[in-house]
Amino acid sequence: MQVIKKSIEGLLEIIPTVYKDERGSFFENYNRQLFEANGLPTHFVQDNQSFSKKGVVRGLHFQRAPHAQGKLVRVIVGRVLDIAVDIRPDSPTFGQYEAVELDGERNNMFYIPEGFAHGFAALEDSIFSYKCTNLYHKVSEGGILWNDAELNIDWQVSDPIVSEKDVLLPSFKALFEQMHP
Repeated sequence: MQVIKKSIEGLLEIIPTVYKDERGSFFENYNRQLFEANGLPTHFVQDNQSFSKKGVVRGLHFQRAPHAQGKLVRVIVGRVLDIAVDIRPDSPTFGQYEAVELDGERNNMFYIPEGFAHGFAALEDSIFSYKCTNLYHKVSEGGILWNDAELNIDWQVSDPIVSEKDVLLPSFKALFEQMHP
């Protein structure tokens, strides 16, 4: 397993060792001992899976403390552009984002710790899976408008399909003015 530190502190891309032969392939998407050895969390309490058609954009979502979630995300089938936005006000990279293409053929994963808003765009029909370090807590959920001009994220989709709920989320600036006037 290879762990690649991304440009924003705390974000990690994980490339598992994949064993292939004429029958197909095999890899470990979670191994507590390897995760511990690489400084990754090992306590996951909830697994989620979604299917998204090509062009779907989901996000940008987060949960507020004390219910904040770290997420280990991957694509089982398809390809997505995964986005993590730093929403830690004391961070030197506050308001910056990292994009990682997750691919069901590569089996790469992305670890996003607490303190980030998360979203993704389906570049193909995709099955998306994620392990969470905390349980979903509806009252603690928050979000940022997916196409916020200040964040200027290139989602790499030409005609995005976005939920009614996500279209109504506040901008990054409006959200943090509300939280820290």
